[in-house]
Amino acid sequence: MPINTPTEAEPEIRAQIGVSPPKHTAVILMVEDDFGDQILIQEALQASSTPKRIEMVSDGQQALEYIYRTGAYRDPVRSPRPDLILLDLNMPRLGGREVAAKLKSDPEFRTIPIVAFTTSCREEDVAFCYSAGVNSYVQKPTDYDKLQYVLQQVENYWLEVSYRPPRAP
Repeated sequence: MPINTPTEAEPEIRAQIGVSPPKHTAVILMVEDDFGDQILIQEALQASSTPKRIEMVSDGQQALEYIYRTGAYRDPVRSPRPDLILLDLNMPRLGGREVAAKLKSDPEFRTIPIVAFTTSCREEDVAFCYSAGVNSYVQKPTDYDKLQYVLQQVENYWLEVSYRPPRAP
């Protein structure tokens, strides 16, 4: 499957369909415990032209520390509020289900889009995520080209097409 890349006509197309370019560099928080997947996902995300900053944490506990700016993430420069969270479900210490439930029940953070990005395709995982308020559930492809394509679609939708709530500090 060919990977679409931005063209010089992209700004004109955006103007025709009424989609504005991002006003700031988007921040993606990737919550992934597998080091190999971290590298592949980061490479796939960096392949697109969307301006972004990719922040990585290795488990749900670190994700909450990042979001709530505690522990090693107290400095807001080091832990800017994410515009999108890519959340693996099965992780040590604190899993993605617990992170999603906590963030979606917190009025300060519930508007941050969360995409469950996991290898699981179990119906009960999908049902739980949507009932907890996760915005999207995407099965993580094992093939790199498909991974890049899927992440490009996710990124395009959440960071380019859809409107986000005003950014908080």
